[in-house]
Amino acid sequence: MQNVLDFKRVGQTINWRNAIMVTSFHIVAIGVFFTFSWQNLAALVIGNWIVGSLGVGLGWHRLLTHRSFKAPKWLEYLLSSLACMSMQDPPDKWIATHRMHHAFTDTDKDPHSIRPGFWWAQIGWVVWGKAQDHDKATLQKYVPDLMKDRGHVLISNFYLVPIILSIGVFWAIGGWSMVIWGVFARVVYGWHTTWFVNSLSHMYGGRPHDTGDMSTNNWFVAILTFGEGWHNNHHMWPTSARHGLKWYQFDQNWITIRIFEKLGWAKNIRLFNTEREPIELKQAA
Repeated sequence: MQNVLDFKRVGQTINWRNAIMVTSFHIVAIGVFFTFSWQNLAALVIGNWIVGSLGVGLGWHRLLTHRSFKAPKWLEYLLSSLACMSMQDPPDKWIATHRMHHAFTDTDKDPHSIRPGFWWAQIGWVVWGKAQDHDKATLQKYVPDLMKDRGHVLISNFYLVPIILSIGVFWAIGGWSMVIWGVFARVVYGWHTTWFVNSLSHMYGGRPHDTGDMSTNNWFVAILTFGEGWHNNHHMWPTSARHGLKWYQFDQNWITIRIFEKLGWAKNIRLFNTEREPIELKQAA
């Protein structure tokens, strides 16, 4: 495996829209070194949990991509709207990309395959080439369920609205410095921790399950992503709502699903019996 990405080998050209956006957010995020306050730090930490855990991890990944549990429509829409503040493109494109990743893991058709190297899986695939710029035909193929849902279509069409509103809220509470922490730094942190699942969790860690790909269980990534780093477990049982299968594999997103279940918001939770081959689904007790 290459340690340095050879862009010519992957046959891509720079994606100026993404490159400018990623660069701009990183530059503004440098402001955290000059604007620290506990209030600003709280905005980043709480915002990252709301967007990264409730939005991306639960909403886009476990609920909408893999349908590992059922939730009321209002909750689907709310979680998806929260995830939009991650600035990882609209939900239809994000979910299509992740379904493609599972269909073609670590092959040339995988949008962020680890095989070209760490930097491609981490950020190269975003700033080089098409990234998630899927056409309508691709979306119809990979996310027909979302394309038929008017609520999800509306969210995808106006996915920038939540983050614009958040800028206004943070500005009103703490001024420009809180916008830097609660929006720009939080987005940059969320980008890299999410991309670590594509890169580090396909390079370093344990592979207890023979999944036919390079996915690993990486405890460091799991801590940063509320449990998404138990990636080898996930690739073995993609539709399972639980990723951390051992007592020491902390999985905050799974804990939240159980809380949702107690509240009556999560039903038909899909789990696999890890004592044998993943054939049967069972309802969580």
